[in-house]
Amino acid sequence: MNETGFHFAQPAWLWGVLVLPAVAWWLWRSAARAAKAPVHRYADPQLLPHLAGSRALAGTERWGRFFAWAALWLLLLTAMAGPRWDYTDVRLFQPGDNLLILLDISRSMATDDVAPSRLGRARQEIQDLIMQNRRLRLGLVAFASSPHVVAPVTEDSRTILLALPALATDLARLQGSRLHAALDRAEILLDSLPAESARSLLLISDGDFDETGLTERVAALADTGVAVHVLGMGTEGGGEVPGPRGSPLVGPDGEPVRSALDEDRLQALAAAGGGLYREADYRDSDTLDILDAAARSKLPPQATDERTRVWHERFYLPVALLLLLLLPRFKGRARSQLPPPAQAPATPQRSAAAPRQEKKA
Repeated sequence: MNETGFHFAQPAWLWGVLVLPAVAWWLWRSAARAAKAPVHRYADPQLLPHLAGSRALAGTERWGRFFAWAALWLLLLTAMAGPRWDYTDVRLFQPGDNLLILLDISRSMATDDVAPSRLGRARQEIQDLIMQNRRLRLGLVAFASSPHVVAPVTEDSRTILLALPALATDLARLQGSRLHAALDRAEILLDSLPAESARSLLLISDGDFDETGLTERVAALADTGVAVHVLGMGTEGGGEVPGPRGSPLVGPDGEPVRSALDEDRLQALAAAGGGLYREADYRDSDTLDILDAAARSKLPPQATDERTRVWHERFYLPVALLLLLLLPRFKGRARSQLPPPAQAPATPQRSAAAPRQEKKA
């Protein structure tokens, strides 16, 4: 159905109106039962409030309260149903470039040979990438022994920014750096994108992989039109890998485990994937180069002929009226709950002649 005028976005909420007849019937039934209660046999109606300690509401007062709360209930249902009656036509935008980031979160990425750590530097690089991006749709997959989709390829990069602080090396239950599994998941995500759009991968890692056939696998992805770019983390000197409790990780030989940037392996992966290799630094040139290389779509970003309607929601109008009607009730309740002013205890007054009376011996 193509709405053009006033209508509700969620009209199913209006079924809540059926609650009002049920409540009205209950009020009528309870008032009828109270009028026939056995207590009326033993006391006159005008004496019942003094005996029971409570006053029965008159018919007009009872139904007046019912209609007042019914009006508030109708306003709430109207707001939940989402009234709207005007819209704006917006042309759909079709981006042509997509970049999926593969972030290594294995234990070696906690090495602090770069400040604050390899993973901390990687999070900063992703943040710079998002802030400098003006064209690409971005996605993020974090991997160690298994991949985890943080955000699929989307135009809303804010979701990636919000998830970055939570990414840590202790998220993976089983340690390791399995790039093959991450590439499998990335291939599934990229296959769902339009074939005519550019699809690229960005691997952010220190190259500490213990797998074979990675170069051949990346070359196969390049044959399908997926370019693989690499951003290296760490230094050639490397550093000691911290353990779960902060102390250095110890290998089977009893010596601390050291990890260094495997630049040769990462460069080979970038060459096989037809992409760029950059070592992460504190300048913006590395991320800018990757963004420029990923923006290689056959179809440039353009507005399509398809249009969509963006409705102007008006739910706030019944909400504002509801709050205005409820405000006097809260104000009156707050006054009724105030404690009565404290009164000074009355002191007995002595007559002026009292001091003059003396007890005679």
